[in-house]
Amino acid sequence: MKQKYWILLAAGGSVSLLLSAIIFQYWENLVPCKLCIWQRYPHVVAIAMSLVALRRPNSTFIILGSLTVLVSAGIGLYHVGVESRWWQGPVSCTSSSIEGMTTEDLFNQIMKSPVVRCDDIAWQFAGISMAGWNVLLSIILAGFWLLALRKR
Repeated sequence: MKQKYWILLAAGGSVSLLLSAIIFQYWENLVPCKLCIWQRYPHVVAIAMSLVALRRPNSTFIILGSLTVLVSAGIGLYHVGVESRWWQGPVSCTSSSIEGMTTEDLFNQIMKSPVVRCDDIAWQFAGISMAGWNVLLSIILAGFWLLALRKR
């Protein structure tokens, strides 16, 4: 298949993931946490890379496109670990121990806490959270980018 086909397929995948996230956010009222937002940025960059790669196809832009979706997959994997309680996420969006805290300290922590926590799974399908789906689909998109490197 042609190089442009794979670039368009990868870009379309990033567009689809972003649109899905926006639909969940605004139509399903699933407010994203900090890590959810972080996973979106690399897809925006990947879309920009695809626009450049379509005008000036060369391996540099294609590799950069692949790397950007892999960054999103990496953030998603980190998020899955936070959701699964394998490790602690950013202090600003995960719950922490209240042991040894005064009532005033606890109240202040609650008042400073964001509405959406990173360690809560807001939605899942087939036992996989949105972050998990982002990991899987972003890896597939990286594969599409790499297939664009192949010569006919």
